[in-house]
Amino acid sequence: MTFAEVIEVVGKVVDAAGVAAIVVGALYATFLSMTRRREGNVYRLFRRRLGRSILLGLELLVAADIIRTVAVTPTLESVGVLAAIVLIRTFLSFSLELEITGRWPWQQVPAGEEPGAQEGPAAS
Repeated sequence: MTFAEVIEVVGKVVDAAGVAAIVVGALYATFLSMTRRREGNVYRLFRRRLGRSILLGLELLVAADIIRTVAVTPTLESVGVLAAIVLIRTFLSFSLELEITGRWPWQQVPAGEEPGAQEGPAAS
């Protein structure tokens, strides 16, 4: 097996992991929301959990694109396409982060609040 073939396989595995993270996260968020309907704020918590799984999936998909583009076909055209994909996915990630936490990724967590603490103890 050549280096390019190994990198292509690694890229596909990371792609599959990204898709799996989104699908499993969506199923998990749905399951928790269905089993905890009486706790209140179910919709908000569902969106937060779903958003987190999408963010994780996007990060893995970007990593797979980088692996395949840089290691296998580092042409000017492929790097340009990669740059466009990364910009779009970064915009999506920032938008989801703002939607989930109510602040941009570069903003500090308010004093006294820990990251992810908005869900409460029963939400994990």
